[in-house]
Formats: sequence, structure tokens, C-alpha cells
Amino acid sequence: MSGEVRTFIAIEVKSPEVMRKLIEVRDYLLTSNAELKPVEDENIHLTLRFIGEIPASLVRAVCVEVSSLRVEKFKIHVKGVSAFPSPLRPRVVWAGVEEGADKLRELYSLVEEKLRRLGIPREKEEFVPHITLARVKGTRNIDKLVRILGELVNTDFGYTLVDEVFVKRSVLTPSGPTYSNLCSVKLI
Repeated sequence: MSGEVRTFIAIEVKSPEVMRKLIEVRDYLLTSNAELKPVEDENIHLTLRFIGEIPASLVRAVCVEVSSLRVEKFKIHVKGVSAFPSPLRPRVVWAGVEEGADKLRELYSLVEEKLRRLGIPREKEEFVPHITLARVKGTRNIDKLVRILGELVNTDFGYTLVDEVFVKRSVLTPSGPTYSNLCSVKLI
């Protein structure tokens, strides 16, 4: 690997049942006929920390730091559907995390601390645990999408285990991003 590598740290959805429901809801969003770019099945995950373009030489150091995490595995309850910046002005539609959100924030803080040691700047936005389902690409039928978001606000996707953290590479292509694992650490 040489040059720059688009990198992020993620948690994968381990529960097939939760994943099935996420895909079902994502597909239901499309019935709004709003201009949406749905997240591909294989790309559905929870981003713990987007790093962005970093020198390939730094990837190994990121992997070493992430591999040194000593965190107990835990479960998260994926519940609720909303959007950034708000459900009335959706740009990114996501499934939320209810139970386990505090544990995710603690894990995020530990990762943030390790990245700062490597000179990677702190994120500007507050960390909000979520799983992106779709991105809004235009204004057509936004009213229908907003109505569907209102229907889905309390959707219960179920529980999934967080027992591994991945450092991933993202390659942007005309048909969408492709992700590959650079390294991972099993939680204890």
C-alpha cells in the first residue's frame, strides 16, 4: 500500500435478524420515491470513527493502536429511525442505538485518544451512534420521506453483539464505495 488510504473504524452488525430488519427498513424508505442513495447490504455498519485520507505508512500505526484496545464485549439495542440534520430536513437517514450507546461513546473516546497520539485531529462533530441506511440526494418527494420517517421513529431492530472493532479501507467508485478490512481486534 502506498499513497493515501481512505480509512475508518467500524463495528459490524453481527445479528442476522437485526441486519434483515435494517435492510427491510432501508428498502421501505425507497417506497417514498425520494432521491435516495441506499447503503448496499454489504456496506451496512456502524462507523465508530471516520478518519479520512491518511498516508499508507500510518495505517499500520492505526492498526497497532486499535489492536491495543482492552474493552469488554457488549450488546447494543438498535432502535428508532431518524435523520441528520433533522427528521424534517433529512440528508442522512439512520437507525439509532438505544441501549449500549454509552458503551459505544466510551469506546469512541478510547479510539479518539489513540488516534490523537498518532497526530490524527479530533473530530469536529459530536459522536452520535447510528447505522446509516440511506443518503438523500435531492428534494423530490421529501414530504413522503418525512412521513415515512415519522412511521419508523420507534422501529425496534433488536440486539446485536459488539465483540470486534474493524479498521476499514474505503475506495470510492462510480457505483458507490467498496470497503475492505485492514485489521480488527476482538473485544474481551
